[in-house]
Amino acid sequence: MNSIEICFTPALYGHIQTEPPFTVAIVDILRATTSICAAFDNQVKEIIPVATTEEALDYKNKGYLIAAERNGVKLDFADFGNSPDNFTKDHVRGRSIVYSTTNGTQTIKQINNGKPVVIASFINLTAVSKYIASRNQNVVIVCAGWKNKFNLEDSIFAGALTAGLLELGLTMNCDSAQAAVDLWSIAKQNPVAYIQKAMHRERLKKLNLDSILEYCFTPDLTDVVPIFDGHKIINATLHE
Repeated sequence: MNSIEICFTPALYGHIQTEPPFTVAIVDILRATTSICAAFDNQVKEIIPVATTEEALDYKNKGYLIAAERNGVKLDFADFGNSPDNFTKDHVRGRSIVYSTTNGTQTIKQINNGKPVVIASFINLTAVSKYIASRNQNVVIVCAGWKNKFNLEDSIFAGALTAGLLELGLTMNCDSAQAAVDLWSIAKQNPVAYIQKAMHRERLKKLNLDSILEYCFTPDLTDVVPIFDGHKIINATLHE
């Protein structure tokens, strides 16, 4: 029977106990994986994640659209920041976008080790759960966290995803998965209210980004399943 393991930060990925083959699910609820799913819902062609601002600027000089932020603030040379409402259909449909963020894209690049990498968020929760289960593999859920530290928003989502995968026949193989499910059981009645105590919620408040919270914690707004193929992110539902 296939199992679920959770890394509450990317730094823990090097210590996983899950045996291959396995699928990796990357989580950055505020905001990268939510924004990636929003972009594919609005028919972006592909997203190229890069780790450094220098790489992003190099792509900018080659004519690419750039979405980039550091510490929550849009970079001066970027066309977009890191909020899902930046990726509207009139801006992204049919386009290629290069993406660099403080946590999410760093994690995507770090986990690029030949394993299938799935982009997960509340807005594609059911679709991504079914996709992962359909692969008939073990799964490792990696929370982007905040600069390699634990955060609440990614962890409660990891619990929500785990709960969905348990219903689809997977099992838990570590205490972190049980802890995430327990945390989700506390938060699920009103995730937005629960997340008011999160440190990253305070960062967003200072940046006047409160308006995105409701969207980021609303389940099943889309059935897209973005996957990272080692170079770019594409919509798996269009490439099966």
